Amino acid sequence: MKICHVITRLIVGGAQENTLLTIRGHLEKEHSVVLAAGYSPGREGKLLENAEYGEFPVHEFPDLVREISPLHDLKAFFALKKFFRENRFDVVHTHSSKAGIIGRLAARAAGVPVVVHTVHGQAFHPYQSRWKNRLFIFLEKFAARYCDKIYAVAQAMIDQCVAAKVAPADKYMVVYSGMDTGAFARAERSEELRKKLGIPPASRTVVTVARLFPQKGYEYVIPAAKKVLAERPDTHFLLVGDGPMYDDLLANLRRDRIDGNFHFAGLVPPGEVASCIAQADILWHLSLHEGLPRAVVQALAAGIPAIGFALDGTPEVITENVTGFLTGAEDVASVAEKTVKLLDDSELARQLGHNGRKRVLEQFDWRKMCNILEDEYTMLLAAKTTVVK
Repeated sequence: MKICHVITRLIVGGAQENTLLTIRGHLEKEHSVVLAAGYSPGREGKLLENAEYGEFPVHEFPDLVREISPLHDLKAFFALKKFFRENRFDVVHTHSSKAGIIGRLAARAAGVPVVVHTVHGQAFHPYQSRWKNRLFIFLEKFAARYCDKIYAVAQAMIDQCVAAKVAPADKYMVVYSGMDTGAFARAERSEELRKKLGIPPASRTVVTVARLFPQKGYEYVIPAAKKVLAERPDTHFLLVGDGPMYDDLLANLRRDRIDGNFHFAGLVPPGEVASCIAQADILWHLSLHEGLPRAVVQALAAGIPAIGFALDGTPEVITENVTGFLTGAEDVASVAEKTVKLLDDSELARQLGHNGRKRVLEQFDWRKMCNILEDEYTMLLAAKTTVVK
């Protein structure tokens, strides 16, 4: 098959890694694959600079921007339409909201036989203004008419879309986000890496893995950490990721005089994330807006229990008192309480991590995701190209 994936930005992030692993799977099956993406400026990095996913053409569309911009959006639509028409793809698979809306419309206008989309994280959510939610629901509903199938990385995403009447339930399918779970299962504690990160050899450590970006939960990390440190002052915190919140976070830590307990790993290449997670005892996932929390899956694959807000797809990975603990959104007191409980009970933490590893290793393997999507493409394309005699 001749396949084109479209994504808004190629920053270091879960949706991007998901997309590139899917492409890697296509290449292993000898399909022809192209990636179309917008411009990716800033501290959040460019994923293709940090990992090897195989060789394939990447076409950058400068007008495909994350922000709502009628002029750029219109230019992106016509540029993508021309690109799709000239290349005569069998399948166009869009990712992320902006690329999903513009890409689906452009692909259908260009006559692409199979047009599909993946919901990695919801464009509309409770922590966004009402007018933006109404706009995105309208646009998602409109774009849904111009594709053959919509995949979601968690059942919660489907439930939210159906409730908002974006499309009927039978247009959706859960395809859990794939990752290299084996790499996380093999990762080990390293005195050398802990020294490099500035973490004391024997200290209990909490890790977060996310871009330093609003709604990724960092607004709650410092308040929760202060409560933990009030009871367990020798606890350390490792933040894996970079982004526009870095300067403010560092300033706040220094103001509260707890910067010595915090360690910034920065923008870590995907192949080194497993090693960073393995240096911790607990993972925090305090995002207010997420599809499937990849960092939670990765931590569980490494045998590390997780604590997270009970939002979106997080309860599909964290099972209360089985693989970790769930708390209410923004409930930093409960986060701190559950953290201290695990810090004080290493056997419980070990058991929850063991349960998590057993659950996620096969379910979230990236090749399983790729095989499901290839079967879907094949079925949809066959239905479009069957000649009625």
